[in-house]
Amino acid sequence: MSKLWGGRFTKKPEEWVDEFNASIPFDQELVLEDLEGSIAHVSMLKKCQILSGKEADQIIQGLEVLYQKAVNQELQYSVEYEDIHLNLEKLLIDEIGEVGGKLHTGRSRNDQIATDMHLFLKRRVKEIISLIDELQEGIILQADNHVETIIPGYTHLQRAQPISFAHHLMCYFWMLQRDKERLKDSLKRIDLSPLGAGALAGTTFPIDRAYSAEQLGFGAYYENSLDAVSDRDFIIEFLSNGALLMTHLSRLAEEFILWSTEEFGFIELDDSFTTGSSIMPQKKNPDMAELVRGKTGRVNGNLISLLTVLKGLPLAYNKDMQEDKEGMFDTVKTVTGSLKIFNGMVRTMKVKEKRMKDAVSNDFSNATELADYLAAKGLPFRQAHEIVGKLVLHCIQEKYYLKDVPLHQYKEYSALIEEDIYSILLPYAAVERRNSYGGTGFQQVRHQIEKGRSLLGEGQLINQ
Repeated sequence: MSKLWGGRFTKKPEEWVDEFNASIPFDQELVLEDLEGSIAHVSMLKKCQILSGKEADQIIQGLEVLYQKAVNQELQYSVEYEDIHLNLEKLLIDEIGEVGGKLHTGRSRNDQIATDMHLFLKRRVKEIISLIDELQEGIILQADNHVETIIPGYTHLQRAQPISFAHHLMCYFWMLQRDKERLKDSLKRIDLSPLGAGALAGTTFPIDRAYSAEQLGFGAYYENSLDAVSDRDFIIEFLSNGALLMTHLSRLAEEFILWSTEEFGFIELDDSFTTGSSIMPQKKNPDMAELVRGKTGRVNGNLISLLTVLKGLPLAYNKDMQEDKEGMFDTVKTVTGSLKIFNGMVRTMKVKEKRMKDAVSNDFSNATELADYLAAKGLPFRQAHEIVGKLVLHCIQEKYYLKDVPLHQYKEYSALIEEDIYSILLPYAAVERRNSYGGTGFQQVRHQIEKGRSLLGEGQLINQ
């Protein structure tokens, strides 16, 4: 059989050209969406009496047969028919005869593929939002158990101040919350129907775009037919949101990798999310976290790739836009897998509370407490900062910590220092006292955990 668009051509392309041109190796991912779009389109053609009821019913029945075969993975595709649309049209004609050729009445592959991708991304974004919910729930479960577990807080990867481990974990809850809100907001741009825009100029058939949009569950439809077929903003927005989400996961992956080293020893990742060495029997490598960190690069690349494809394209559709799909599919798969991995890692990791406590008991992360102590007694903070800096230098030279400095020696640096300084310098007290809104104080951390629960719908899944 000749190409479904081949009437104007006198020769067929060579097989290797067909293979280069074809998108069916990857756009078959859209098979269910394409069939759903076709069923809605034919239903509209029937309603508008563009096709007879008998013809429309026959075509819809054939499409439903193909849909079930697609669900059962029984369809066979060919690069000769280029893409998912022409493959399905050919399969439909084989299934029900020449009437299947009326499927494409009042429609172009340009609005057809755009419709498929809107349907696909709308579903996948909702699935990703649900996976973010699950990861946030896992974070809250761990945070709730470790509000009063103290860990060194870092800046520049240098010990800074003691903080609640729950506070550190909840930072990622809020990153994920913003990711989720961006994805939810993007649904407004995804939930638009291009169907009925035709190749670029609409159609002469008296179609009802509102009806087909409603049949597919779209909230609205494009106002401009050129825009409908050439818009890929919604994919770029998703790729951007996916890249930022992966960046947040990559940061958490880096911390898990560091924390699980012998040097830190703050956590142990479950065996299910680690691997061993082929030569070193003692190794327990955080490979899943490392893979998430590495896969962030490919998601970033998918964003840059599509931005580059689109940057110089004239309206409306150009074949360049065939390159919009693989990166989208890959980002969906990568983000989905990474969220599932992290949900498991977070829920199963073992927190080594004693190692964390030991870490904050023998360092200078309480130095700011002494500076604040002096400032609260009226000393200008900049002077207090200098005094404490000199004390820290003295301690380093003498090889002990602020908690070990005798009171009489403290008084050589400032007469304002009293016996109560030793309780002020305790890591637990240092964390507890930081009770400003959003701070690491235990009361504030419990507040943000409860607020997080509320955002997740009053903890519906948390206590299961």
